[in-house]
Amino acid sequence: MKQRVRAILITPAGTTLFMKRVRLDTDPYWVVVGGGVEDSDASPQDALLREIREEIAGDVDLVRPFHELQNPAGEKELFYLARIETWNFADRTGPEFERDDRGEYLLEEVPLTTEAIAKLNLMPPEISSVLRDAITCGELAEL
Repeated sequence: MKQRVRAILITPAGTTLFMKRVRLDTDPYWVVVGGGVEDSDASPQDALLREIREEIAGDVDLVRPFHELQNPAGEKELFYLARIETWNFADRTGPEFERDDRGEYLLEEVPLTTEAIAKLNLMPPEISSVLRDAITCGELAEL
């Protein structure tokens, strides 16, 4: 079974970074930065650090596991909370950015509030609910 890793990236300004996906014939939607664990990755955490470097040229401090779910394709998705200090979207290197048929990938900084998260078409929908619940109960205050 394929495994995916993603990071809820909290900035020093108390915002979070999401990837906005724009594709033909589909309403725009947002995803949490991350991707698939590859055989060459030493661990899921190493895969996540690699994905963050590829997708946003960022360095993070992984804080802790946040949530786990099974997606409709049967893949396990592991979500982590992470602090990010710097990123440079212009320096991204992921293979998905080299293909014109994949649509647009736009990095967006979003306020870490229930209202702002609720306005997004965040995929998968379950992570939107889990994230808003964590904000409401103060679980992210440590960051």
